[in-house]
Amino acid sequence: MSLDKATVRKISELARIEVPESDLEPLAQELSAIIGWIEQLAEVDTDNVAPMRSVMPITHAWRADEVTDGGMQEAITQNAPSAHDGYFVVPKVVE
Repeated sequence: MSLDKATVRKISELARIEVPESDLEPLAQELSAIIGWIEQLAEVDTDNVAPMRSVMPITHAWRADEVTDGGMQEAITQNAPSAHDGYFVVPKVVE
């Protein structure tokens, strides 16, 4: 597929990108080349190719999904400006 200057001008208007008149022809050639590459990719037979998630095989070490309190209440509230009975103390914001 080959793009002309009018098509590139219309694309630039739709994208709200200002393209000077002198840049329309080189841009049309570049976009036509990109579309040509995409058309080449469409010709590749990928019927027997499994989809990939990664280029390296990755195994995940899953942990048990257990609900806990974290067991670090003192460590968490230790750096708080103000804490009382293991809870953060914040200024009152609603009367």
